[in-house]
Amino acid sequence: MIAKKVVTFGLASALIVSSPAIATADSAKPGQSMTHMKTAAGLISNLEAAGVVVYVQGGATASIIGDSISSANGQIVFHIPVTANNKGMQHKGSNIVFFNTTNNLQLVLRNPVIDIGAGEVRAIVPQSGDQTLTILKISNSSTLTPKITNDRKGGLRTTSYKDAALVLAPGIAATISTTLGLPANTLPEGMAFGSTEVTIHSKLAKTR
Repeated sequence: MIAKKVVTFGLASALIVSSPAIATADSAKPGQSMTHMKTAAGLISNLEAAGVVVYVQGGATASIIGDSISSANGQIVFHIPVTANNKGMQHKGSNIVFFNTTNNLQLVLRNPVIDIGAGEVRAIVPQSGDQTLTILKISNSSTLTPKITNDRKGGLRTTSYKDAALVLAPGIAATISTTLGLPANTLPEGMAFGSTEVTIHSKLAKTR
């Protein structure tokens, strides 16, 4: 049954960090950063079995780990440029799309904002009247510890967060299923959604 197959859903929708830095690329320069997201093993094949494919739009790119998306343990890695704002890390101009090939219905997560402090990931969802919804909860946000590296010669501070664990926010499982026309209870509440890492490059304050 499709509903059973999708239960192992676990996307590393990589979205992850609250910071005042502004980031737009993966270069080691102040104000730049990149999110690297990896889906959980088996997620893509389970969704594909249900007729759902996941892809990115805008400045984001993706690559496949394994033989294909139908491979039992296949994974997809998303590389998404990050632009920060005062509400957290925002993947401005990049979208994550869930597309049901059996009925042409889709769910778009537009400009996701990752807020470690609030322990959540929010995104604009056009299919819900352009509401900003909390899509994911960062289950280990209270224990995430950034690794900070200071390059005083180059005036660069690098802050890295790894292994942020994501789960579906309350009510979002039903929203996804309804929007994509999947059977009720296809996705369980609080389902594991994966892991991710973000590296932020910011200007290192000068010290006397």
